[in-house]
Amino acid sequence: MTSIDAARGMYFEDFAIGQELRTPERTITSTDIVNFACLSGDFNEIHANHEYCKRTPFGEPIAHGPLVYSIMGGLQYASGINDGTLLALLQIDAWRMLAPVRHGDTLHMRSTVVGKKETSRPDRGVVTFARRCIKQDGSVVQEMRATLMYRRRPPA
Repeated sequence: MTSIDAARGMYFEDFAIGQELRTPERTITSTDIVNFACLSGDFNEIHANHEYCKRTPFGEPIAHGPLVYSIMGGLQYASGINDGTLLALLQIDAWRMLAPVRHGDTLHMRSTVVGKKETSRPDRGVVTFARRCIKQDGSVVQEMRATLMYRRRPPA
């Protein structure tokens, strides 16, 4: 557990409007897709049936949209941005699935700070990001606006 005093994440004050943040990359595996189906109970044929998928435009099972969203959260955590400073996910707006994600695709996320506001409590602030999940070929597979609450930098 990271103590507040030893947080390596970004505080509210560290974010600037227009700032772009990039996460590490992660390759999606068929195990990820199967495990998410087991966890969610969503065994829709488009995710779980190879023979069915041969007759679709995708040709093979594709990742669940919420799986990709979850991986985006993990990628942001892996970047260290939230480590010891994130307080809450407040809102997701305009979440769009733009392209399929298949086994073997490698994803990363780019987040641009599009909003920032202080709260009535002096120990926290709210940051809004335009998030884009990007595949190895540069195509955007998902996008959304995410509003998160962060700690403010503790007084010296």
